[in-house]
Amino acid sequence: MKTIRLWKVREPLQSCDLPVPNPGQILIRVGKCGVCRTDLHVCDGDLKQPKLSLVLGHEIVGKVGDAVEDLFPGQRVGVPWLGWTCGSCGHCSSGRENLCERARFTG
Repeated sequence: MKTIRLWKVREPLQSCDLPVPNPGQILIRVGKCGVCRTDLHVCDGDLKQPKLSLVLGHEIVGKVGDAVEDLFPGQRVGVPWLGWTCGSCGHCSSGRENLCERARFTG
């Protein structure tokens, strides 16, 4: 699977190959991907201790590669930036999931 990754802040992005997803995960052929200001902050070194290497962009629209659960090959899907939250902390229970300290993000 081809990706473009940031390996080091203030350095050019580099193409690399990654393994295809495990069974039960979805392979998406990305058609469009948004890069937001947070991504640019990571590139510019404005954020402390980013988790590198990193595939930038986290607002994705694409097509499903292989059938998984209720999805079929070629089906158009969208992937949000916020991938998972705990659902039980004070932030989550007050409708502020984006502040969840255990949140997992796309990218």
